[in-house]
Formats: sequence, C-alpha cells, structure tokens
Amino acid sequence: MHIGVPKEIKNHEYRVGLTPSSVREIVAHGHSVDVETGAGAGIGATDDAYRAAGAQVAPSAEAVFAAADMIVKVKEPQAPERALLRRGQILFTYLHLAPDPEQCADLVRSNAVCIAYETVTQRGGGLPLLAPMSEVAGRMSIQAGAFSLERTVARASCLAGWRACPPRRLWSWALAWSAPMPRRWQSARVRRSS
Repeated sequence: MHIGVPKEIKNHEYRVGLTPSSVREIVAHGHSVDVETGAGAGIGATDDAYRAAGAQVAPSAEAVFAAADMIVKVKEPQAPERALLRRGQILFTYLHLAPDPEQCADLVRSNAVCIAYETVTQRGGGLPLLAPMSEVAGRMSIQAGAFSLERTVARASCLAGWRACPPRRLWSWALAWSAPMPRRWQSARVRRSS
C-alpha cells in the first residue's frame, strides 16, 4: 500500500500523521510512504529524518494525495484537502463530523473510505485512539485553569472570584477534569507492575 502524509494546514496544528519511526515500521512491512515537505517541522522532524526512515518527500499536498492509496492525518481535512480526495482512497484521521455538516457532505461526495480515529473501537468496547487524547486533555486542564487565573487574561477577575463570579466555578471545572486522573495513574502503575 502507498501511504501519504500531508502537512497539517488547520490553524495552530503542529502535529503530523506519522513520525519518522512510524514510517520506518511501515516501510519495513513492505509499504511505501510519501511525506509532504515540511510536514514534520512542528514536531522537529526534518525531511531528511523522513528520508532516512524510508519515505519519499513530496513537494506538495497535491502530490501526496494524487499518489497515495491511504492518507494519514491528525486533524479533519480542510476544504482544500477534501477536494483532493478520490473514490476508494482511504482517509485515516480525526474527523469530528457532528459539528461540521459541510465536511461530512464533502467526504460523502468524494467516495473515499473515511475512518475516524475517534470511532475505532476495540473488542471490549474501549476507544484506544481516543483515550490517550482524553487523558492529555485531563492533564492539561490544571494548566489551562492556571493560565486563566493569570493577571494578563481578560477573564481572570471572574475566574479568580472577584466581584461577580464565585471562585467555585473554576475549581469545580478543574476538579471535574482532574479528579479521575490519580485513579487512572494508580491503575496504570498497577497494570505495569503486574
């Protein structure tokens, strides 16, 4: 199979669909990979690192989409990317279709086979590709809450409990995200030691 990895074009998205080590593994199993030039820049992966892993570096997203049987991305395809999809091509990425009917319609029109990371389910019913992202969000909630309390943030007076807003609003939000984390960390430690 020929796999393509375009550079993410969504605003403030710096991740990449495959790392050089992932490319090395895929190539070792007999597949070929095209990576758009600069696709790994946001994670510090150079085009040379992808070449060393066995990928071909393509000059544009158009070249990646034209050659690939399967496209691997991180975020949902933006309108210019959706226009490049073709019948039977596989798209593997987070899609988040519910709030984006335009994307859904474009994907249906493309006749591509679209697999959303957030819907991949393991036999026991878990979501193995969504679970790590949820854990990251939970861990970052404290950091986001602390940022919101900084003096430079316009809403800080409200979140800090000054005047109109009671402080419990921030704390209940932070606890809702962070309270389950120690139990998860503990269960992960128990599983690793077993």
